[in-house]
Amino acid sequence: MFYKCANCGGNVVYNPEKKGMFCPYCDSPDSEQRTEGDKDEMVLCPNCGGELVYDEYTSAFRCAYCDTGLILTPRIDGAYRPKKMIPFQMGKEMCKKALRERFKKNLFAPDDFLSDVRLDGMSGNYVPYWLYEYQTHCDFQGQGRKIRTWVSGNTEYTETSVYDVSRSMDIHFDKIPVDASIAMPNDVMDLVEPFDYKQCVDFDPKFLSGFRAEFYNFSAEEEENRANQKMKASAEKILKESYAGYSSITTTSQHVDIREQHSEYALLPVWHYDYSYNGQDYPFYINGQNGKIVGEAPLSKKKALAYSLTAFGICYALLALVPLLVSFL
Repeated sequence: MFYKCANCGGNVVYNPEKKGMFCPYCDSPDSEQRTEGDKDEMVLCPNCGGELVYDEYTSAFRCAYCDTGLILTPRIDGAYRPKKMIPFQMGKEMCKKALRERFKKNLFAPDDFLSDVRLDGMSGNYVPYWLYEYQTHCDFQGQGRKIRTWVSGNTEYTETSVYDVSRSMDIHFDKIPVDASIAMPNDVMDLVEPFDYKQCVDFDPKFLSGFRAEFYNFSAEEEENRANQKMKASAEKILKESYAGYSSITTTSQHVDIREQHSEYALLPVWHYDYSYNGQDYPFYINGQNGKIVGEAPLSKKKALAYSLTAFGICYALLALVPLLVSFL
């Protein structure tokens, strides 16, 4: 499947800056006409006839020959159809600006690190996520201590008060995200969060046009353990905040019981920029909704050395001038 412009026949893609479908060839907004290709697995591009190559989990991509944004219909239907998605809010140009702003003070980064040629290679990816919902009952039992110290005359007094601390509460967790992609590192995807789920919409394939996407690589059951760990960490944080104010706490017992649990399949937007330097890869991931960047800038040893030598030369020259200045005085 792909979207063809009703006015010029060009490929209509979703434009985050314009918040809608847009033809980059004739500048027409909302002129898309859905065009179906092969209902089975696509082998040839329905636009140019070029041979298509894509990965096992790919559901949307661009043709390598004509750059048409293609969507593999069987991979977004039935069990593979997402329930929700957050459309990209940041386009490529906005991401370029965000990266340059973030790393503008990295004086020793390679010259081409943030060049247009390099940054044009970044890709917008709809990453598959499972969003979990939990209804829980949480209990805490322990002892809290409050210590008060004061001085009277020449004597310092310390009073320690011990309290039984008990908490029992029902906590509802909504949309705990766990990515379901082999290609995306779990720890990095956790850092890319948070997403604002108020911008979640019902799945619509038009938002995929012009971007890469994949369907879930793991089932909700396979990712459940990661979701439980996230939920329990959040529950423990809420419980801890509820008994703040003590000098110290000794835990007797703590339980997080799951009363109800649900999950739904969603696609969330992430930009990916790979930079290679001196045989080493420097991957960058940008939250396609709010622009949060995860990644570390490379260091050019040549630039750092040149800077050090320049600084040393200036200092040496200044020191050489000192005797001359003294002689004038």
